[in-house]
Amino acid sequence: MTDVLITGITGFIGQHLAKVLLDKGYNVYGIIKYAANRDLKPLNNIKDDIVFLTTDLTSYPSVANTFKNVKPDFIVHLAALSPVRHSFERPHEYEQANILGTMNVVHALMELPDFKSRRLLVASTAEVYGIQEPKPFYEDLQLKPSSPYAVTKAAADMYVRMAIHTFGLNAVVLRPTNSYGRKFDTGFLVEYLVTQMLKGNKVYIGAPDSIRDYMYVDDHVNGYVHAIEKPQAQGEVFNVGTGIPVKNRELVEKIAKMSGKGMDNIVLGSYPPGYPQRPLISDQPYLVLDPKKIKSKLGWEPKVSLEQGLRRTIDYWKQNT
Repeated sequence: MTDVLITGITGFIGQHLAKVLLDKGYNVYGIIKYAANRDLKPLNNIKDDIVFLTTDLTSYPSVANTFKNVKPDFIVHLAALSPVRHSFERPHEYEQANILGTMNVVHALMELPDFKSRRLLVASTAEVYGIQEPKPFYEDLQLKPSSPYAVTKAAADMYVRMAIHTFGLNAVVLRPTNSYGRKFDTGFLVEYLVTQMLKGNKVYIGAPDSIRDYMYVDDHVNGYVHAIEKPQAQGEVFNVGTGIPVKNRELVEKIAKMSGKGMDNIVLGSYPPGYPQRPLISDQPYLVLDPKKIKSKLGWEPKVSLEQGLRRTIDYWKQNT
């Protein structure tokens, strides 16, 4: 049996990836941080099939000890502090979690015997590209992160690529675009729009003309599965996205129409009351990825259209709002 260790297993992508890997016959281990009241609700249906390991990713001895005990064939490093908006006020927390945590994972892996035969998959993000010319971003672009969050992810991304070239680390860096399909978190744009519209509340769109690339969770997870199962992924960086630009106001209009709620409660050009502020100059007006490389090299293709993904998301929250 093949052992896969997932950091951030209770997160959005971690919980979905764990289910897919279990269904495919992998042994799944999940790193969780100690908490007195750890909520494993997102994993309720599969938690009995996962071996949980309490580990502090910011403590090198803790990470190294966990890796020595498990000796995983694959490590999928998803754990991170991710909401961009909070990183402006809490940059040091983001640095510890995202940079130091990744460095600890890299070096703990390299302490294992025959570490080059074990593959590390690291979640970077489309945010590392920052503000670029408005056409789909490709992997060789210079990184120009425009938020503390994006800087920490870019640093982690670069550290892994350094380890690939310098130490022969068997690793893959994936830069996914904005993903949706959450069932436990309404703080991200698509889930916020859907749940607030269904409740009949006012919906605020701070940047209606910003352009993004939205990918359904199943396609996102499938990118990691391809990077695990395809030998040719070794040492590469891949964008994981649809490559289809969507303006925020168009996204709002789609959801309003599909949910049957209309546009009466939509406030364009204003953030919700109490929303954490970020410097306007840091806002990325365009963030769309070019997925040609992962399509050609790994055979990955997004299979869920925006309309299909939004329908699934709306139907779920209609039953759970």
